[in-house]
Amino acid sequence: MAQENAIEIIDLKKSFSEGDYVLNGINLNVPKGKVTVIIGFSGTGKSVLLKHILGILKPTSGTIKILGKDISLLTDDEKVKLRRHFGVLFQYAALFDDKTVLENVMFPLDEHRKDLSKTQKLQIAYEKLRLSGLDEKHYKKLPGEISGGMRKRCGLARALALDPEILVYDEPTTGLDPILTEMVDNLILNTHNQNKDSSSLVVSHDLHAAFRIGDYVAMLDSGKVLLHGPPKVFLESDNPLVARFVSKGVNKK
Repeated sequence: MAQENAIEIIDLKKSFSEGDYVLNGINLNVPKGKVTVIIGFSGTGKSVLLKHILGILKPTSGTIKILGKDISLLTDDEKVKLRRHFGVLFQYAALFDDKTVLENVMFPLDEHRKDLSKTQKLQIAYEKLRLSGLDEKHYKKLPGEISGGMRKRCGLARALALDPEILVYDEPTTGLDPILTEMVDNLILNTHNQNKDSSSLVVSHDLHAAFRIGDYVAMLDSGKVLLHGPPKVFLESDNPLVARFVSKGVNKK
């Protein structure tokens, strides 16, 4: 039986100036129920690819299908509805500074679940914060009053608020020390294991984490997918650039 895909990217190209392609023919599938990690050195197009998947940028050419729907064919209202299927943990968590931890997690519920009562929204927010491992004593604090690791947990709880089918992690360990990096990696794995039907897409520079948490890894280079598959295919590859990747990722102590 063929693997179902949460995201399908077909010959995606993006140029911001004529003849200069940041993405130059990306072909990539993100399978349902799996963790896929997109990695690559700086300037390889990871962030631009993510913005296309989230519908922030429009392709110069090519197709992006989210849960079977070609997003280029959707109206603005349909795109908004489709984004409800996404949960995004942004780089540095991107919390609202003037909202408490609890209010940050309730924000997507306030925006997209107006059918729920405030009590129901609070119950969901408490549940997601509990799942993310943040102690209740921090729920009424502002982001500036909690640690970096706690902000990550709050950001994850917010990403989970709408029970998304696709969880996206944008450089989740950037700026974190090794101990917090391992905590976030474990958080991603534990969250996925608690939501087996969801699909996780991690965009990262962390080569070690890619092998540790990814069912599949896609390495970008010069705006294309250089190699894609389970970690094993990277171990067996004789491509010099991939060999550098493996030496940094697998052999990291």
